[in-house]
Amino acid sequence: MYGYDFHRQKPIDEFIVDFFCNKLQLAIELDGYSHEILEVWEKDVKKTEKLNSLGIHVLRFSDHQVMNDMENVLRHIEDYILTFEANGNTPPSIPPK
Repeated sequence: MYGYDFHRQKPIDEFIVDFFCNKLQLAIELDGYSHEILEVWEKDVKKTEKLNSLGIHVLRFSDHQVMNDMENVLRHIEDYILTFEANGNTPPSIPPK
C-alpha cells in the first residue's frame, strides 16, 4: 500500500493542479481564502468538471483544513487510495452529474 508519486503544480489540459498522481488519477487542490470569492469558486467548479471529464478525481481541501485538521485531510486521501486498491488499482468511477 502507498508509495504513490505526486507531482506539484502539474499542468493538465488548460489547468494547473496543486498535486497530481497519475496512477491514482487523483488531483489534490488546496484552496486559500480567495476560493471563497464567487468568481474564483465558479472557476474551481469548471476546473473540477473538466478534470472529471478526463477521468481525474479532484479532492479539495481548504488551507484551514490543512493547517488545523491535517489528520482528517490525510485520512480522506488514504480512503481514496484504499478504495483505489480495493478496486484492483482502478480509480473509483466518477458519478455522473
